[in-house]
Order: sequence, then C-alpha cells, then structure tokens
Amino acid sequence: MEFADVVLDLVENLNSSLKHYRLVEQIEACSVSISANIAEGKGRESKKEYIRFRYIARGSLYESISILTLFEKRKWISKEVLENLEKLGVEIASMLKGLINAIAKTL
Repeated sequence: MEFADVVLDLVENLNSSLKHYRLVEQIEACSVSISANIAEGKGRESKKEYIRFRYIARGSLYESISILTLFEKRKWISKEVLENLEKLGVEIASMLKGLINAIAKTL
C-alpha cells in the first residue's frame, strides 16, 4: 500500500502542462492493484489461486514501473523519484517472489 500511496501523491503533483488523464488513471489503477490483488488472493480458497493473485500483483508492479519510466523520460518526474520508486518496486517484487515460492512448496 505504501507504493500506491507514494504514486497517488506523485500524480497529484505531476509536472505536466498537459493533462494526460488516461496515463494518470492507468498509473493510479495499476499501483493500487498491487496491494488489492495481494488482498484478494488472501481471501481465495485455494493455494493455487493465492499464488495466481501474487503473480497478478507482480504484473501490476512492473506495469507501474514501466509507466513511471515513461513519466521520467517525458520529464514529468525526476530521475531521483523514479529511482526511489524502482528501489521500492524491487523490494516488493522480492517479497512477492518469496511468498510465491513459500506457498508453492506446500502444494
């Protein structure tokens, strides 16, 4: 949720003279989707579904980083902001991988 919170704060102050509403909506959706899919997977009945939702969360994470990279290329965010979010993204991806591996061992 921390990742989504940071991204939501970021887009509220986006440094773009144009309003790229679709891109803003997409980064909001995919960043929030990370923790939402983790939570949804937790509520599922089977371990296989639990794992599947972890993979979906990881996909949303990579989508978020991709859009943030585009924002940096367009100078809407600084390289430092992107690097900090990428660092947080690597931590989240590592945690997701650990969860997936731990659950998969019990199948």
